[in-house]
Amino acid sequence: MDMQKYLARIGLEARAPAAPSLDALRSVHARHLLSVPFEDLTAHSGGRVRLALPLLYDKLVVRRRGGFCCENNGLFSWLLSALGFRVTVLSAQVRSAITGCYGPPFDHLTLAVTLQGRRWLCDVGFGAPGFTTPLSLETTEPQAQGHRVYRVRRELDARLLEWQGEQNRGVDGEWTELYKFTLAPRRLEDFAEMCLYHQTSPCSLFYCKSLCTVVTPTGRLTYIGRRLVTVTFPCEATGGLLETTTEELQDEEIPVILAEKFGIVLDSQLVPKDEAITPPPVMY
Repeated sequence: MDMQKYLARIGLEARAPAAPSLDALRSVHARHLLSVPFEDLTAHSGGRVRLALPLLYDKLVVRRRGGFCCENNGLFSWLLSALGFRVTVLSAQVRSAITGCYGPPFDHLTLAVTLQGRRWLCDVGFGAPGFTTPLSLETTEPQAQGHRVYRVRRELDARLLEWQGEQNRGVDGEWTELYKFTLAPRRLEDFAEMCLYHQTSPCSLFYCKSLCTVVTPTGRLTYIGRRLVTVTFPCEATGGLLETTTEELQDEEIPVILAEKFGIVLDSQLVPKDEAITPPPVMY
């Protein structure tokens, strides 16, 4: 695995960080999100994701694909370590919008980076509404990023990540829970069982829907099933409102969209999928 090729993949070939710093951490975090899609297309084109760093490097860097949390954050942890950062792999449980309950342990892989005695939450493998630059783990105060506000609050021995959107931001606004996690160190291989679960269970988003999404300078672009969804964040051009447009796709258009919009060319034929998610039998 070649660190310089990884940096080139995310557009930093001429600006490789000279030493670990908060600016460098923010830069590689944001550039990864703008360059490497969050996607589950391997499971919908006859393949299986395997959690070995050389395989993830080949997929995300050499073949210029994307991946879900274990892939994006798993490989990103290697890059950060290669750049001299102190990285800890963490296990998180994502809150289901369907049941309101959390997934099991190792449901999501996220990262903590310790820099000059302070800890930062890093996550380039969550999708929407993920954060663009690292969040401080040293405060429970709101942390604004663009049209969203995040906070990390303590709940017993765990941390809880929440967010507010443009429409409900403020002291009296409603906080939406994203996921909870502990700071106990984990290893990439600890996530193998849940990685397989997400590719084979009708209770998983990644089994039920073929999807690919990436952050853009003005919002987010998402392919799902047979739709292309473009989200433009609040700005002067949108009158300060979040703007969403949806385009229906024919099957033959999907490979073209993936190549042109996301830079993804699959080795095997994609089977588009957009089915309802079955609520899991066990609630956490």
